[in-house]
Amino acid sequence: MAAPAAQSRTQAPPEKSDKLYMENTLLRVAGALFSHDAKRASTRTDLIELNKEFDKRIIIRPDPKLGQPGPLAHKVFVALMKKYSDYGTPVQNQISFTQRELARLIGRADFGGKDSEALSRALHEIHYAFIRACFKNGKGKYVEDSFNVFSRLIIERRALATDPVEACTITIADPIVASLRDDHFTCLNYFLMQRLGTIGQALYMRLFFHLATLYETSKSRRQLLLTKQYEDICNEWLGGLKVLDRKSKILGEQLGRHLEQLKGAHFLASFAIDKAKTRAGFTITFRPGPAFFIDYDRYYRRKLQGNLQFEYHGDRRDLHEPMQIAAMFMAKRTGKAHDTVADVLSTDVEVARELISELGFQQLPKFLDYALRCAKKTKFDVQRLAGLRQYVASFREITTKEVATSKQRAADQEGAARQLERDTYERWCETEIRRRMAALPAAERAQVEAAERARHAGAGPLQGSLAGIGVQIALRKLINQRQPLPTFEAWKQERP
Repeated sequence: MAAPAAQSRTQAPPEKSDKLYMENTLLRVAGALFSHDAKRASTRTDLIELNKEFDKRIIIRPDPKLGQPGPLAHKVFVALMKKYSDYGTPVQNQISFTQRELARLIGRADFGGKDSEALSRALHEIHYAFIRACFKNGKGKYVEDSFNVFSRLIIERRALATDPVEACTITIADPIVASLRDDHFTCLNYFLMQRLGTIGQALYMRLFFHLATLYETSKSRRQLLLTKQYEDICNEWLGGLKVLDRKSKILGEQLGRHLEQLKGAHFLASFAIDKAKTRAGFTITFRPGPAFFIDYDRYYRRKLQGNLQFEYHGDRRDLHEPMQIAAMFMAKRTGKAHDTVADVLSTDVEVARELISELGFQQLPKFLDYALRCAKKTKFDVQRLAGLRQYVASFREITTKEVATSKQRAADQEGAARQLERDTYERWCETEIRRRMAALPAAERAQVEAAERARHAGAGPLQGSLAGIGVQIALRKLINQRQPLPTFEAWKQERP
């Protein structure tokens, strides 16, 4: 290994970067969650507990049947987090992918039958692993949060439950989404990660996270070092990798080639394995190389974290929503509540796309309820989503009538509200005039009355009786001249 490593150190550090955004708690969880020993992973079902301090404590319970997520699950996880990053902002809570797309992301030409089942198992290994993470929130309070990293899976298969996986939609746990929206993430170089094995990727993610944290406070390149117990690296960063008792074995059989890869990529300038001074075993000391500083400047000092791609809307249209509707159809048809795992068929997904195009995604739950009620009335035992297409026309007709009725009702309510407000204004004006008339000085009132009666003096009994009405009109006119009443619009604005 020495010769190739020496040769690679003479090359310039790579400038190319492809950003991956990893939520900080998820980054810590991933280190302990994924086993990098394919033979041991399925047999590891014991509880995994890291750190005794409450605000850093992580407890992982692997599925008792599937065991700990293995190397393929780690590859799938990293690829999906990359695609999730590319969705951009605002942060979403779902990722969708096709089988071919995922094969490309993890470096495979395609998935055969066995590969497809391995993919399905890897997704289930992650989904069924239960996480309990403890941390201090933004208000300084200690919080314990329990979740599955993938809170829901919808898997599309062609025609039968045994067919290969065609596509998948994954829902990300709410705590992870909320933390990403609060900008609690680490930015990583996915271009560099693609050239590493799963152990190299896991080492890189944790090293970049810790070195970046140290660099924020030290700002000294020469003094920047990270020393970590080798046993803790195996347990906390590498999913319980077997702890070896000889330095030569650690280098020759386990971590050596992965660390040399990180040196060859100029992420590390050097590393050293030494006997631990305070406890048994070894420590490993890491010194960052030029590629680390280039990426740190690129991601943090130049503030390029926000330059994201926007691929989410296409996946939402083509995969997220159709697969959700297909799963919803199965749940409503069978009467079973939505499960966290659902298998759907490609034929149903394709029909769901067409129905979304015709009726809109928001209308589909209502349509499914309506169509299944219609089918039940005629004792039609519908099996596939295509069987409900016959009810689209009548649903549209009913919906159109409901919309028209709703609009008319809203217009009537709006008109009634306007009239009520106008009547309220008229009553207020009358009350206000009476109040002002009552407050008018007696001398002024007597003067108005005398003038009005003099104007009607000598008139007949009928005209003379109008004097009282004339007094009221004259008094109102006098009051309004002194302080005009507000208009209807002005009165509305002044109301509480």
